[in-house]
Amino acid sequence: NGVAILARAPLREVSAGIPGFQDEQKRVVAATAGDLRVICVYCPNGQAVGSEKYDYKLRWFAALKDYLAVELSRYPRLAVAGDFNVAPEDRDVHDPKAWEGQVHVSEPERSAWRALLALGLKDSFRLFEQPEKIYSWWDYRMMGFRRNAGLRIDHVLVSAELAPHCTASTIDKAPRKLERPSDHAPVVAEFS
Repeated sequence: NGVAILARAPLREVSAGIPGFQDEQKRVVAATAGDLRVICVYCPNGQAVGSEKYDYKLRWFAALKDYLAVELSRYPRLAVAGDFNVAPEDRDVHDPKAWEGQVHVSEPERSAWRALLALGLKDSFRLFEQPEKIYSWWDYRMMGFRRNAGLRIDHVLVSAELAPHCTASTIDKAPRKLERPSDHAPVVAEFS
């Protein structure tokens, strides 16, 4: 696991982890550049609904929500980006029936996602009209990418104050077409 923030401007107030949540897996890094607070996350996968790792994922999301509530109160211009390992809605899943109740798509995970939005965060991708069947992750097995059998589990969340400055949000599938790519494609949010 690992997260990083690259910036053209000097970074201040750099921190790692969720305060008060014991996690050795290096899943969170935060920094301020100018008046923008950026938090990069790599949320737990959860392995399988009902597993120990799934329970850990739900506890981790609860801690993330509490952490983001504090960060939002301190930094009104906030972006949270990364692999959330949650497909928020059925339209974010290539085959909702096949994935129903599975990890990434289960109701407790989606509820944890909605709790983040309830803080006032916005899904930058959904700020804009988007084509159907756009995903950010495809399983390597069974030609998932070629068949576009994917999930949208990578996101950029933005605060209510930052959302009006978001001019575009897309998923760049080009790197996924390269030789030996990641199973994820970059999610890009642009701001004025």
